[in-house]
Amino acid sequence: MTLYQAVRGMNDILPEQATLWQWVETKLKNVVSHYGYQEIRFPIVESLALFKRTIGEVTDIVEKEMYAFEDRNGDWLALRPEGTAGCVRAGIEQGILYNQLQKLWYSGPMFRHERPQKGRCRQFHQFGVEAFGYAGPDVDVEIILMTARLWRELGLESHIALEINSLGSSAARANYRQQLVQYYDAHIDSLDEDSKRRLHTNPMRILDSKNPDMQKLNTSAPKLNDYLDPESQQHFAKLCQLLDIAHIKYTVNPCLVRGLDYYNGTVFEWVTTSLGAQGTVCAGGRYDGLVEQLGGKTTPAIGFALGLERLVALVEQFAMPQLNSSADIFIVAVGEAAELQSLQLAEQLRNEFPQRIILTNLNGGNFKNQMKRADKSGAQLALIIGDDEVNQQTVTVKNLRIDVSQQTVKCVDLIDFISMKIK
Repeated sequence: MTLYQAVRGMNDILPEQATLWQWVETKLKNVVSHYGYQEIRFPIVESLALFKRTIGEVTDIVEKEMYAFEDRNGDWLALRPEGTAGCVRAGIEQGILYNQLQKLWYSGPMFRHERPQKGRCRQFHQFGVEAFGYAGPDVDVEIILMTARLWRELGLESHIALEINSLGSSAARANYRQQLVQYYDAHIDSLDEDSKRRLHTNPMRILDSKNPDMQKLNTSAPKLNDYLDPESQQHFAKLCQLLDIAHIKYTVNPCLVRGLDYYNGTVFEWVTTSLGAQGTVCAGGRYDGLVEQLGGKTTPAIGFALGLERLVALVEQFAMPQLNSSADIFIVAVGEAAELQSLQLAEQLRNEFPQRIILTNLNGGNFKNQMKRADKSGAQLALIIGDDEVNQQTVTVKNLRIDVSQQTVKCVDLIDFISMKIK
């Protein structure tokens, strides 16, 4: 018999792990909701052309990593490798961006055919935020403040550091690209194969190389800050001023360029040294030209995405919360009449205590085996119903976590009794 396994790099999330994921996701949703962001959901599958147009045909994502396929109608589709393109497409198509201010968030799986390693999967999960219609540096700062609040809520503020940069306008970047190509052409023998491939297609990505030999060369490369247009310089200076006022620590990283073609102006990353090579936890920036590029009206925009696998790994390592997925009450029923009554009682308790986990014994067994199941469930209280309890309209209550005598409680008094006992 064939033993089927998950596709390499696409991992199962088991119940114990899912409890932590739910805790992290709830923290994220609560924080962004406080800032006025609303959820948007869009498809996992989009037109391949959408990602080629937005991300850039000479990026690693499009060239090597996308899951693309031709469907039965002959259309080329792709599993989404990131969320911004789909969010913008949905905003334009549904008419919610033109002359409007929108703050949106989304969460879900993304797909890239990368080499699996710690913090990097082929199916991974992102939580993203996009703000449309805001042109000034104040929204840049608010988004960075919001991410800083996320780290505080998760107990990670001392383990993640902020890096920022400005990519300037498209004209400024075009001028800078020329200078960069001339510099690297003069050091062509020192370039690795990836950098040579990018030299005349996407030279700014060379600055983001993880190759230590390239990083040394990049340190002496021309700096984008020296080629910024006056408007971008003012925007970035104001951003830094506001971050200083808000007491947000940051490092200006002139080699921070981001890997997607649609970015302009402010870019930022929250990084950690605790996950090996995969140090970026959250990244984003402005993409003021993307809406127009996809057929909409000119709309300033900024956003970020964070990797949930990496964030959950950090929480597990440094700030693991006390999570309780155990039952609160387990109903032990011995006898046919007791079993019928136990199901009715369980529904009543679920109505009265909607935040509690109420379990009934669903697999038969004698009294001893049912009590073992009750104890294994982690429940605080066992409610025991047998023939005597059915006839007398009572329930025997046993505290499974404290060594105290069990008590017999009338059914009519049970809700009030449990309200006082359960913690």
